[in-house]
Amino acid sequence: MSLVRAQLDYPHADGPATGTTREVAPGLRWVRMPVPFPPEHINLWMIEDGDGWAIVDCGLGLEETRAAWEQIFAKEIDGRRVTRIFVTHFHPDHLGLGRWLAERWGVEVWMSSGEWITARGVHAPSSAADLDAKLDLYRRNGVKPGELDAFRTPPNEFYRKMVPAIPPRFVRLHGGQHLRIGAHDWTIIIGRGHAPEHACLWCPELDVLICGDILLPRISPNVSVWPSEPLGDPLADFLASLDGFAVVPPTTFVLPAHGQPYRGIHARIAALRHHHDGQLTKIIQALRGEPRNAVGCFPLLFRREIGADNMGLALGESLAHLHRLEALGSVRRELDDAGVYRFRS
Repeated sequence: MSLVRAQLDYPHADGPATGTTREVAPGLRWVRMPVPFPPEHINLWMIEDGDGWAIVDCGLGLEETRAAWEQIFAKEIDGRRVTRIFVTHFHPDHLGLGRWLAERWGVEVWMSSGEWITARGVHAPSSAADLDAKLDLYRRNGVKPGELDAFRTPPNEFYRKMVPAIPPRFVRLHGGQHLRIGAHDWTIIIGRGHAPEHACLWCPELDVLICGDILLPRISPNVSVWPSEPLGDPLADFLASLDGFAVVPPTTFVLPAHGQPYRGIHARIAALRHHHDGQLTKIIQALRGEPRNAVGCFPLLFRREIGADNMGLALGESLAHLHRLEALGSVRRELDDAGVYRFRS
């Protein structure tokens, strides 16, 4: 989903080169690391913290990311140390090198308990029951039996490759918490739906918000139902958590994990709400004609082709919208003769 570009102000035409940093506010530097799949990069941040630098998010657990960090440590931090590691949420491009960075500098990882516990659970060796839960979600929501073989890999195989190890301990972040980082006070605002307890860092004095994946400038973050919670309503969580950003001034410089930093936070939040309202409306209108399963809703929600590589995200997002409508009483679920859930207006 795109936002009308005139509503947002992008002060930077491009990002820093890999292995370099760029100052975006006093004592706050922008780092960009490559990601070998869309969106092809992640923005990370360094905050001046006393006699050193605090890092916000870590990049994927790949050798090229590790090498880029070493280049930054050698040339970009003025011979100073890293003081601590903040992780917004458990996804691999954010947590991937978290343990390595913490051990490299002998410092602690700061993240919410919901994200740390989720990371530990996802990273643990998967069982036959985990695979069964994944395949059951796919089968019951419209993936054809003959196509299921493409999804018989362990559900956490990719995660374990991109996150070599989970930090064995953490310092807890929670919503409303006030932290002193260097010369400034920061407040934690929690976003949900995209991840269980995603921590955003807001500094009123610097007028900046590090938002991770919650308020991306040009796309809506993925909000999905997952096999571990097959009846969940994550879209309700996501939309409700947007209310937590009402206190952030409209002048705030928003620093997202993907895309360009921007100003226009409340226009962006309004656009995200409008996008999901539109998706829900499309589904309701289509279901007035005939019942559909979650896979049958793909043409309503996505322009791109859905295949084995993006089925999990697409199915999860389709279900998130269907479950929101079900909770609102706008659609009802039926189990057909083939054991597949269909939704009717």
